[in-house]
Amino acid sequence: MQNAKSLGLMIILTISLAVLPMLLHDGLTSVKTGMRPNLFEYVYGEQAKSAEEVYLKSVSEVQQQSDNRNSSVTTTNNTTTQVPNAAKGPTIPTDKGYLVQEIGEDLYSVSDGSYNTMFMVTDEGVIAIDAPPTLGAKYLKAIAEVTNKPITHLIYSHAHLDHIGAAGIFPDNVTIVAQQETEDELQRAMSIATNTSAIPPVPTMTFPKNMTMQVGNQTLELDYYGNNHLPGNIFIYAPNQRVLMLVDIVFPGWIPFAYLAIAKDTAGFIQAHDIALNNYDFNTIVAGHLTRLGTRADVEVQREFVTDLEKAAADANQNVTFSGIANQVGGFDNPWLLFREYIDTINKQCEDEMLPKWENRLGGAESFMLMHCFTMTQSGRVDPTIRALFQDGS
Repeated sequence: MQNAKSLGLMIILTISLAVLPMLLHDGLTSVKTGMRPNLFEYVYGEQAKSAEEVYLKSVSEVQQQSDNRNSSVTTTNNTTTQVPNAAKGPTIPTDKGYLVQEIGEDLYSVSDGSYNTMFMVTDEGVIAIDAPPTLGAKYLKAIAEVTNKPITHLIYSHAHLDHIGAAGIFPDNVTIVAQQETEDELQRAMSIATNTSAIPPVPTMTFPKNMTMQVGNQTLELDYYGNNHLPGNIFIYAPNQRVLMLVDIVFPGWIPFAYLAIAKDTAGFIQAHDIALNNYDFNTIVAGHLTRLGTRADVEVQREFVTDLEKAAADANQNVTFSGIANQVGGFDNPWLLFREYIDTINKQCEDEMLPKWENRLGGAESFMLMHCFTMTQSGRVDPTIRALFQDGS
């Protein structure tokens, strides 16, 4: 039972960023995933009500500090920050809580302002990609606005629950496609979960490197180049529509989520930008998160951001010495204090170099820059590939 609670708590923490915008739209309602029970019931059972109340109270406090969704100003801790125009997206209809846009022939995006995904209509049915819990059953409504054809396929971009946690809304006979690493992770979760219904369905069709899906009159290319954000995270390309879907790498108009979007492989995260730009002819990118879809220019801008971050991290690592910090803290008697001061000093120098250039160019720079500096500087300290990248950039 304790393992189930721990697993459920991880689910809540993973999707908590996603929950907030939906709650603000829907009047702080509970998180539902269509046919599945309330998420909090998985974790706390009979204690669900009190746990949910605690969570919603924290959301309410955040809401009191927030301006209207379309406001260009965010207020945090009495500090007012201007949101750059590049970070603003289309208005999400409040009566529906989602926005559907046609982004190519019979290819549609769905967004709730925090998460976005896409689905493709073929002459045989619908191919859905991912199932963000923030959309939940609204995803089905979005598809029904466009077509009454059955949903025949579901593609997982990767295994993270904030993107596929509502997969249970789809029919039991849907073909679920994913890269092999994604199946492995979901099988591992199933093997330790007391309540397996809390885990998204395991894929029924997998591939190791590449797969071309030809469904009726439509084509999707699925490619895996190795670990980046997470093992199994794939590039999903619609060649006829010139649309690329790549989740949790690019954040159009914004800097990435904390710690380079909690990338499991910093070098792979960096390389994914070049793969997208060099290997795919696309006009639109569906990136999985935040206020709007992206363009090729958005990928180029974020690659520039990451390149600047590499340089700032390399400079900070070189300029701050361990012995110098040891002198400041009085020696080596308390190694964790020494390491903390060492890391904090490096991070601050990196942040000071990055913020002036990016705080007015991409949204969220002041919120997550220090975390990005931590990830890049520490990767440069211990990861051979990042150290090599630092050398090439010097």
